[in-house]
Amino acid sequence: MKPDIHPIYGPVAFRDQTTGTLFLMRSTLAVRADQLPSITLADGMTYPLVTADVTCDSHPFYTGKSVVVDSAGQVQRFRRRYRLDG
Repeated sequence: MKPDIHPIYGPVAFRDQTTGTLFLMRSTLAVRADQLPSITLADGMTYPLVTADVTCDSHPFYTGKSVVVDSAGQVQRFRRRYRLDG
């Protein structure tokens, strides 16, 4: 790898805005650590904090609370409109 061309990749805390769950993972957002708010966790370390609107903790697909949209009526209406039925 070429030296000095890759961004800093360090630990960042992500908070789900909906549920308040905190995730600690590595990200290139660590570059902007001085521009982000910070949080001190139970391990005594301080990490930059990023608030996310949706994470796997609140997304309907991952929580199993997804809404199934019935599209059968839409297909039938399309077929009627363009006379594709028979």
